[in-house]
Amino acid sequence: MKSLAVARRYAKALLLIGKENGQAETYREELDNIAGLVSREAELELAICNPLYDISSRKKVLQAIIDKLSPSKIMRSYLLLLFDKGRIGFLQSISDFYHKLADEFKGVARASLVSATELTSETVEKISNALSKRAGKEVILEVKQDPELIGGIVTRIGDLVLDGSVKTQLLNMRESLKRGESV
Repeated sequence: MKSLAVARRYAKALLLIGKENGQAETYREELDNIAGLVSREAELELAICNPLYDISSRKKVLQAIIDKLSPSKIMRSYLLLLFDKGRIGFLQSISDFYHKLADEFKGVARASLVSATELTSETVEKISNALSKRAGKEVILEVKQDPELIGGIVTRIGDLVLDGSVKTQLLNMRESLKRGESV
């Protein structure tokens, strides 16, 4: 839990700087690029985070990455600060929290929509609009298919799950029958 609190604090600090200078979206992209690179390349992550390697060598590797990707001055300083404070291992968690906080700042909610069959873009748009009204925010939908649902859709916005799938209705019906209730 401590690592999540640390990641949230560092993400919030970067977002506050981004709000101040109008570069919040730039920092999101830069943080995404660097965190994605480090998480994709296991050897790179080890070279930066593993305390078995001496600190100056690890910092040189980080500086080489920074030089190669050439992020903004703020991001450059931010990454070096993370390294100096021993927090560079939290980079992916910080990036995840930054996304959530930046979405809150912009009034955006991310949601997933799972359907049994492929939905038309018009249907997805209608669902997105309805969810936006319900959430009071702009909703960005991630649409997936799962034939096991049999029919219907399942939508998830944060902790709220709206399950209109035939599979769940059948499971509920089965439970009612087991309990001897009339359906």
